[in-house]
Amino acid sequence: MFERLCIIGIGLIGGSIAKAARAEGLCQQVVALGREKNLPNMQRALELGVVDAVYTDTARAMAGTDCVIICTPVGSMQAIFTQLKPYWNPQTLYSDAGSTKGSVVEAARAVFGDVPSNFVPAHPIAGAERSGVEAAKVDLYKNRRLIMTPLSSTDAGAVDKLGEFWRRIGSSVSVMTVEHHDTVLAATSHLPHILAFALVGMLGRKDEQREIFKYAAGGFKDFSRIASSDPTMWQDICLANKQEIIPLIQQFQAELGRIEQLLLRDNASGLFDAFSYAKQARQRFLETFDDPT
Repeated sequence: MFERLCIIGIGLIGGSIAKAARAEGLCQQVVALGREKNLPNMQRALELGVVDAVYTDTARAMAGTDCVIICTPVGSMQAIFTQLKPYWNPQTLYSDAGSTKGSVVEAARAVFGDVPSNFVPAHPIAGAERSGVEAAKVDLYKNRRLIMTPLSSTDAGAVDKLGEFWRRIGSSVSVMTVEHHDTVLAATSHLPHILAFALVGMLGRKDEQREIFKYAAGGFKDFSRIASSDPTMWQDICLANKQEIIPLIQQFQAELGRIEQLLLRDNASGLFDAFSYAKQARQRFLETFDDPT
């Protein structure tokens, strides 16, 4: 599909894209572009065979590149677009893997005046608690969802080609608006991460006085797994999508308050109804949506 794929941000997400693209024969060469301070990580990617070359010089990285995927935290997107602008090639396909899309689109507009037609915003719904290129997996995107959020001005051919790329590395591709993406992901991903960070932070402070973690059951480990996610990435995501996240936090606080009142009143039937509804809702989710294919 591509002669030369350039990954900007060769960590878990970017490294896994590189590995999958290479395994499926979707590019002749994979290169990484990053800042000088990230050179040791890029050199490690080179040692592991994840990429064929690494660059800190944008001009050299872009020479001959016909696909660029930006895999940096969303807070750095405007700086990346500014870096790429002098070398932007109308014949090259550009995309990203950011977990928010509104902030990415606004960053592109701030740099270019309007979003270039050959930039296709996208978000692979995949990840792991480990980060860095050593955590990259060739099958990270197998049977996972990939959301593209093209604008009305986005080139249809670029959308089709990017969709084909992700399908060939195993993803189920969906298309939605930027606004709908950020609303949905705030509820299904961003809020759950905040809850995990908050709970583990609270219990961590208690654990300094008591052996709480020593007796944590498997359910706690499962729920708290996402609190091991990269703090820099999630700081950027939460700030970028706060207009969608804050109302959800307020709704969740109200739901906790309702359960608190049921406990204060020893309302067993109310608790049973609340827990039963949640169990049934989750079962409907599993039956309807658990298989992305």
